[in-house]
This record gives sequence, C-alpha cells and structure tokens, in this order.
Amino acid sequence: MKKTAPFIDRPVISFIAENMGPDRVSLFISGTEGARDIAKLKELGITTVVNCALNLDINYADTLTHEAELGKAAAGYGPIKAYKVGLIDGPGNPSDMLLGAYFILESALDQTLPVRASYPNRARGNVLVHCRAGRSRSVALAALYLHLNKPDIYPDLSDAISHVRTARELHPDEWFETPKQPLIDAAEHAVRSVRRLRNPDPA
Repeated sequence: MKKTAPFIDRPVISFIAENMGPDRVSLFISGTEGARDIAKLKELGITTVVNCALNLDINYADTLTHEAELGKAAAGYGPIKAYKVGLIDGPGNPSDMLLGAYFILESALDQTLPVRASYPNRARGNVLVHCRAGRSRSVALAALYLHLNKPDIYPDLSDAISHVRTARELHPDEWFETPKQPLIDAAEHAVRSVRRLRNPDPA
C-alpha cells in the first residue's frame, strides 16, 4: 500500500537561515502561494526568488517593455529578481540538474548587477527558494546550499536536511517524501561534484 503524507498546516513562507552570501541575507522557503504573494515578499525584505519547480511559472512583471501581441507573449520586469530551474519532484531529473540548481542559487546570492537602465531592480535583499508546495525540491536545494556553505553548522547533508525540515515545520510523518529520495540522492551527488570542482586532487 502506497504511503501517504498527512496534510499539515504550516506558514506560507518559512524562515530557514540567516547570514547567507556576501550580503549576509536571510533564506526563506515557500510553495506557490508564498512565492506569488508580492506584499508578503516585500514585508519580509525578499527581493530575489529561485523557482525550482517544473511547470510552475509566476509572472512578477509589473512594467512591460513588450506588449502582448498575436502569437507573442508580453515581456518586462518587476520588483522581484526571478531565477528558475525546472526540477521534477522525484525521478526523471538528469543527475547534474540539482547541481545546476545549486549554482543558480549560489549565483543569485552572489550576483552584482551593473548600474544600467536594463537592470532597474538592483536591490539586494533576502532570498526565497520555492517549489510547488515548499516540501521537497526547495528543501533539497536549500539543504544542499546550507551544507556546502555552512559546513561548520551543518557538517553532513543530513544535518542540513533536518534543520530545513524543522524550520519549514515538516512533520515526521512527511519526512519520507520531504525531500523525496531521488532528490536526496541528487543532493549527495551534487556535494561530491562541488567538492571535486573546487578542491581538485593535485596533479
């Protein structure tokens, strides 16, 4: 019989950690409802969003540079800097896809925008990682980032996952799928890959 997680009521957006990246900002996790709540994002000082869910696109543009026309979508920018990697919540992702998501999150925290008209939103505030429900893909990505960037606090990936589960108020009855095992496997692979890339064996 297939195991089913219970429905758990939790905050729309959850604080995960502080002092992230060069600007020492805070990291948050949410599902769709938190990520689309512009007022709440502003209240929490969130200026950057990393969407790690496939088939979930949130339109933050409130200033159009290109109007919609026949056969063409509108384009523009908004108050949120949005980054995206479309992970599947389970098997099916290429082995390095979560590794790619890690580099996107790291870059979102580290990137400095030039003073140029085409980059009107240069605010450097807190960062939100989200997926559809904020229970699996975003948990795996946030835990991966914490483990690799705060190894003194989270010496093992499992330590980071435990912290994110607690911060996100995930019930133990949900842990079998928060995050799902293929994403944990992908995170472990990403840890090994980052270490090889940044600490290569001497020739």
